[in-house]
Amino acid sequence: MSIDAHIEIWVGPIAQGLSELVFYPVKLFNQDFPLIVLWLATAALWFTFYLRMINLRGFGHGVRLLIRPSSNKTSIGEISHFKALSTATSGTVGIGNISGVAVAITIGGAGAAFWLFLAGFLAMSTKFMECTLGVKYRRVNADGSVSGGPMYYLEHFFRTRDWPRIGTALGSFYALALVIGCLGIGNMFQSNQAYAQVLNITGGENSFFYGRGWLFGFLMASAVALVILGGIRSIAAAASRIMPIMAVLYVVSALLIIGLSADHLPGAVALIFNSAFSWNSVQGGMIGAVIVGFQRALFSNEAGIGSASIAHSAVKTDEPVTEGLVSLLEPFIDTMVICTLTSLVIITTAIPNGLLEDELGLEGIALTSAAFAHHISWSPYIIAAAALLFAFSTTIAWSYYGLKGWTYIFGEAYATQMIFKLGFCGFVALGCMIQLSAVLEFSDAMVFLIAVPNIIGLYLYGPEIKRDLEDYLYKYPSQKQ
Repeated sequence: MSIDAHIEIWVGPIAQGLSELVFYPVKLFNQDFPLIVLWLATAALWFTFYLRMINLRGFGHGVRLLIRPSSNKTSIGEISHFKALSTATSGTVGIGNISGVAVAITIGGAGAAFWLFLAGFLAMSTKFMECTLGVKYRRVNADGSVSGGPMYYLEHFFRTRDWPRIGTALGSFYALALVIGCLGIGNMFQSNQAYAQVLNITGGENSFFYGRGWLFGFLMASAVALVILGGIRSIAAAASRIMPIMAVLYVVSALLIIGLSADHLPGAVALIFNSAFSWNSVQGGMIGAVIVGFQRALFSNEAGIGSASIAHSAVKTDEPVTEGLVSLLEPFIDTMVICTLTSLVIITTAIPNGLLEDELGLEGIALTSAAFAHHISWSPYIIAAAALLFAFSTTIAWSYYGLKGWTYIFGEAYATQMIFKLGFCGFVALGCMIQLSAVLEFSDAMVFLIAVPNIIGLYLYGPEIKRDLEDYLYKYPSQKQ
C-alpha cells in the first residue's frame, strides 16, 4: 500500500471531521455561509468601527513609516518595518491570489470581486489589532532575538489576571495548531503547487521533472534551507527582495492585460456592481457573491488568524502601534491590489471571450493563465514564474511562523530550532511526492481553528489597544490623518 493510501486511511476521517467542524455552514438567505468566515468577517467589521476607521486614518502614517523609518538603533527587535512587512506579506501573497480569485468569480460571479475588495479593506483593522499586540507582548530571548505572536499575548492576558493555566493552555493550543498547519498550507501545498507549475511550463508528461517529484522537492527544500537556517534576519532579507519583485512583476503584467482589454473595462465595472448589489438575486447571486468574496479575501490575507503578527513582532521599534499601522498595508497589497487586479483580468478578458464556458473546463490558475494568454501567448510563463516566487516566499515566511510555535512549546535552544528547520525542509520535499488531499484538509482546518482563540483575544484586548492608539496619536498629533 502506498504512503498516500496510508495517509488517507489514518488522516482522512480526522481531517474530514475537523474540517466539517471549522467550516460548519450557517444558512443565510438559503446559502451556506461557513461559520469561520462569519467569525472573521464580524471581527473585521467591528474593529473597523471600534477603532474609528483606522484603515483609513492610519494608512498614510503606515506608508511614511516605511519611507522614513526611525533612526533609533537601540530599539528592541531584529528587522526593519519594511522587512517585517515584506516577510508577513510574503506569507499571505501566494497561489491563492492567482487561483483562488478565479475560483471565487467562477462560483460567486463577477460581484464577488467587489466583496473581496471590501473584505480586504475591513481586514486591515483586524491586522492592526493583532500586529500591535504581537509587538507589545513579545519576549526578548537570551541571545537578543525576539518571539511574539498570539500564543504570547493570549498567555499574558490570562496570566496577569491570575488565570495562568488558561493562558498557557490557549497559548500551547495555538502554537501546536500553528505547527501542524504550517506543514500543510505553508509548506507541502506550496511545494506541490510549485512542482505542478514547473511541469506545466516544461512540457507536462514530457518534462524532465515528470515522475521526478523527489528531485524537484530536494532542490526546493535545499533552497528553502539556505534561507531559513539563518533565522529571521535571513528570511526577512530574502523576503524583502523577492516580495517587491514578484509583486511588481504580477501587477505590471495584470495592468498590461487589463489595458489590452480596455474596451471591456467599463462593462466589467458595471457587471461587478450589478452582480454585487442586484436585489433581484438577493437569495442567489448577491449573497453567493458576498460569501465567496469575503471567504476568498479573508483566506488570502489571513487577518484574524494571527500568523502575520509573528513576523511583525520581530520589528525594531519601541512603539508597538507603529507596527500595527505598517501592517495596514498588508491586506491592502495582498487583497485590495493583487486580488482585485486578478479579478479585473478575468472579468475584462475571460468573461467577454467565453473562457468561463463550461465546455472549456477552465478553473483556478488555469483560468487566470488562459485570461493572460488570450492577449499574450507567452504570458503563462509569467504566471508560472509569479506562482513559483509566491510559493517560495510563502514557504519561508511560514517556516518562521511554525518555528515560533515550535519554540513556544519546546524552548528556544539552538538544537530544538534545528530539529524543526530540518524537519520543515523534509516536508517541503515530501509535498512534491504525495497526494495532499487529506493532509491539506487537516492543516487548513487547524490553521483556521486558531482564529477562534485569537479573535477572542483581540476582543479582550480591544479597550487597551484603542487607548494605546489614541495615546500614540496624542504624542504625534501630526499623524492624525
